[in-house]
Amino acid sequence: MEKISINFQDRTSYTDFVWIPCGCTFDITGIDQHLPTNDSQSIIVFTELFQFSLFFLLIHLILSDKFWHWFSTKKHRQQQDRQTNEFPFLIEKKEVDSQEQEQEVHNPIDLSSSSPTTIDNVYCVNNQQQNNDCVLIDQVISSSSSLSPNSLLSFKSNENDPLISNNNHPLILQQQQQSHYRFDYLNNKNSEQQIDYCLYNNNDNNNQYKQSSNCLIDNNNNYYNKMVDMMHQGPYMMNNNTSPQMMGGPQPDGYMEQEEEWEREGLLDPAWEKQQRKTFTAWCNSHLSKAGTQIENIEEDFRNGLKLMLLLEVISGETLPKPDRGKMRFHKIANVNKALDFIASKGVKLVSIGAEEIVDGNTKMTLGLIWTIILRFAIQDISVEEMTAKEGLLLWCQRKTAPYRNVNVQNFHLSWKDGLAFCALIHRHRPDLIDYSKLSKDNPLENLNTAFDVAEKHLGIPRMLDAEEMVNMVKPDERAVMTYVSCYYHALKGAQKAETASNRICKVLRVNQDNERMMEEYERLASDLLDWIRRTTPWLENKTTDNKLSTAQKKLEEFRAYRRMHKPPRVEQKGKLETLFNTLQTKLRLSNRPAYMPSEGKTVRDINNAWKGLEHAEKGFEEWLLSEMMRLERLDHLAQKFKHKADTHEGWTQGKEAMLQSQDFRNCRLYEVKALKKKHEAFESDLSAHQDRVEQIAAIAQELYSLNYHDSASVNARCQRICDQWDRFGTLTQKRRQALEEAERVLEKIDQLHLEFAKRAAPFNNWLDGAREDLVDMFIVHTIEEIQGLIEAHEQFKRTLGEADQEYNSIIKLAQEIQSFATQYQIPGGVENPYTVLHPSEVTAKWNDVRQLVPKRDQTLQSELIRQQRNEGLRRKFAEKANGVGPWIERHIDAVAAIGMGMQGSLEDQLMKLRQYEEAVNMYKVHMEELEKIHQEVQENMIFENRYTQYTMETLRVGWEQLLTSIQRNINEVENQILTRDSKGITQEQLNEFRGSFNHFDKTRIGRLNPDEFKSCLISVGYNIRNDRQGENDFRRIISRVDPNNTGYVTFDAFLDFMTRESTDSDTAEQIIDSFRILASDKPYITAEDLRRELPPDQAEYCIQRMAPYKGPGTIPGALDYRSFSTALYGESDL
Repeated sequence: MEKISINFQDRTSYTDFVWIPCGCTFDITGIDQHLPTNDSQSIIVFTELFQFSLFFLLIHLILSDKFWHWFSTKKHRQQQDRQTNEFPFLIEKKEVDSQEQEQEVHNPIDLSSSSPTTIDNVYCVNNQQQNNDCVLIDQVISSSSSLSPNSLLSFKSNENDPLISNNNHPLILQQQQQSHYRFDYLNNKNSEQQIDYCLYNNNDNNNQYKQSSNCLIDNNNNYYNKMVDMMHQGPYMMNNNTSPQMMGGPQPDGYMEQEEEWEREGLLDPAWEKQQRKTFTAWCNSHLSKAGTQIENIEEDFRNGLKLMLLLEVISGETLPKPDRGKMRFHKIANVNKALDFIASKGVKLVSIGAEEIVDGNTKMTLGLIWTIILRFAIQDISVEEMTAKEGLLLWCQRKTAPYRNVNVQNFHLSWKDGLAFCALIHRHRPDLIDYSKLSKDNPLENLNTAFDVAEKHLGIPRMLDAEEMVNMVKPDERAVMTYVSCYYHALKGAQKAETASNRICKVLRVNQDNERMMEEYERLASDLLDWIRRTTPWLENKTTDNKLSTAQKKLEEFRAYRRMHKPPRVEQKGKLETLFNTLQTKLRLSNRPAYMPSEGKTVRDINNAWKGLEHAEKGFEEWLLSEMMRLERLDHLAQKFKHKADTHEGWTQGKEAMLQSQDFRNCRLYEVKALKKKHEAFESDLSAHQDRVEQIAAIAQELYSLNYHDSASVNARCQRICDQWDRFGTLTQKRRQALEEAERVLEKIDQLHLEFAKRAAPFNNWLDGAREDLVDMFIVHTIEEIQGLIEAHEQFKRTLGEADQEYNSIIKLAQEIQSFATQYQIPGGVENPYTVLHPSEVTAKWNDVRQLVPKRDQTLQSELIRQQRNEGLRRKFAEKANGVGPWIERHIDAVAAIGMGMQGSLEDQLMKLRQYEEAVNMYKVHMEELEKIHQEVQENMIFENRYTQYTMETLRVGWEQLLTSIQRNINEVENQILTRDSKGITQEQLNEFRGSFNHFDKTRIGRLNPDEFKSCLISVGYNIRNDRQGENDFRRIISRVDPNNTGYVTFDAFLDFMTRESTDSDTAEQIIDSFRILASDKPYITAEDLRRELPPDQAEYCIQRMAPYKGPGTIPGALDYRSFSTALYGESDL
């Protein structure tokens, strides 16, 4: 009979059947290696009649529990064998006797020798033979219960450092220097295979495995991972005291491994188990619903492994191996193992969780597995400020709920019992869903139900917790709450990230573009204004003239045109420039940008200094021009007066020098000599009378010279000729008198009658000359009192004409008597008066001339009186208008200043009042224009003083410009305060408090504080400034923020910005960087296509033109650096 042998040892599948032909015998061997010893048996020869019995026996074996336990163990061993091919960590076992075993145990193997040591013995403990071919090193070493202190298996290097020791910690690597160990072993087929292991020490004193030319280890610690995985699989699991960190491996995240050991016999708290079951079931269904399925019973529905694999595929987005569709137990175990293998491939260490427990429906193991999945796929990726997942999730909750009353999140159990924390999370992201102000801490059940209903309806978060259980439990289950809260995190955190990032970038870019436009406008206006000032100032500083009145009058007309047409637009431009600068600085402060520093020489201080220089030059030019007009007018009057007196004197001196030099007395008789003597005496009397005129001529010439008269040279020359002639007259007169006195002694007779005529006619003639000079004298007056004084003097002169008429009649009568005597006595020579050259007809002519000049003088004085009366009317008209405009301007300046103090109602009320005042000022401008016209007429009439008013046109202009500037500045300040209040969210009460404190220390009411006043103001509003060196340093930093231009004072806008900055938050460069990172899908660079896709066209092109190329690792063509661009927006680098 033929015999057939069946060897199960060489078979890999135990579900195949071997059919034995009828009449043959067969032998089964090798099955004892796969079944427990007490179940192994030899089956000898069967005939064809017993084939069906054998078939049923095999079925029985397949369905038995022991078979499946053996099957699962065999599968793990097969997996270990596959890993051993890559990472041999097994020692081949041979048959040796007990003596050899003990000898090998007690004699350490020295691996530091130059030749490799071949491990060709089996290492067994206490002579206990193993049923397996191979034994793990850690299995041998960790069997501490079977090792005595003297039977220690140890491996040593040449430094005698222990590598493996019997301390229940297998493979504790403590080598400090490079060591090279070589293990030789024989596999099942008796072929020798050699594997090298290398161990290196890094700088952190943590053992790291690295690859060398003869090592299997790579830089990613694959050796370590394979080794640890092998130790954690199957029945050869590491003991509880062993950890990967003891092997020198990296420290994993606390939530990548299980928080505690899932003991097979332990039980959960019933309340916690119920809550976890409900929460985990809801969490699983929230993901399984995406695949169109659900679970009802968490421990039952995962037993076949199908929905467990489906759940992993949904939450990971990856495809798992195809599941076994059979319903047998081994099919279920195989499916669960596929799920466990997938979880392990994600770096999760499944301690004490096996497929059998899941298939058997172990509640604790199933909940533990689901919790591990939740930790890995729902909570692990939560990261806040480099914290662990749990701490990060807790910190996220604390930050989001911090502003809400009655919410204090400290953990994931008691902090959530009243439901307010859930409601706060929803309200923080979706305030339209919950009215948080109506919630009460005393009604936790309603709060919880409200949060759960809203989350399920509007956020797509299933109801994972029960409100009544949360309220009734002393301490809710932390894992259940964490699972539910993580759903909130993912539902709320990921929503609208791209849109938020895009909006933030657009907002910042718009602000930046507006700021750039304002900076360019400021630079343009500043350059234009400064250029105009530079062109105008030299013209105003040019105070030279040719000393001609016509030239000065032309300059006056040019100055009036400058005041009327050229300067007012520049005043408006300067106010616009200051408003633009203040608005720009406010916007920069509110958007966290650095203060704008204009180009060199174009700061507000530079412009104000230039403007002050212009006004100073303007004031000096006007004062000089008016004084020059007065000087030139007086010079012209003096020149005319000099010419008139000089002409009169030269007319008087004509022929006098020849007469004084004459020797006519040599041939005269005595009486003729006497006559000549008397004539000379009369001449001397006349000469004395003319002395005053000569002194006046000299004084006028000296004054013209001192006043820098343009023709002073000719005046001085003429004056010098007159003075020289006058000196010669004195000498000649003295000589002639001496000659006549000498001749008198010879001549005794004299004509008494001619003598009397000469004596009386000469003074009268001199008076006539003086009167004629006074009547034709030119005069200049500026007031009505002065002209009235001249009229009074003229009237007094007219009252003396009666006496002069009598004197004239007496002199003429005397001449008539001489003529009558000469005619009566027929004395031809008696008519000629030897004592005087003055003829009666000459006296008559001068007298008639004087009488004709008197009415002309009356008319001239009356005309000047009328002109001065008209000027007086102009003074009164200007004064009346100025006395109305001046107080009006002062009242409005005070009113605007009062509004500027900020204590009259809300900012909107202040702005409305300022607008009303602005409108009133614009309407009142017509009065200023009328006043300018009157002032022009006053200047045209050469009116320089006005006693009827204290206001001058210059002071009114300054007041008017001050009023306009004050209104514009206060409007700008109020608008900036409104902008600050609205953007920073401060209340009107806070603003009033800040304004009140600021005004209290603004003693001078100029709208700014010096550093000491500012420090006192800060202390008054509760800002703590320490009284030590640190406090001084802090205050200097504060001053650098509120006064970036080092002006030496702090404005209210800067003070308000500092106070609001202390209590509010705003955009930062890091926020913009995070926003760009979202648009770039977490890449360190962004492309032009990304920007054009996410941003409006103009904003996208703005970014593309200004972003520098990205030069970091992993760059691509066209990559742009958004980090440097974002920091440049906030002044942290150059754009």
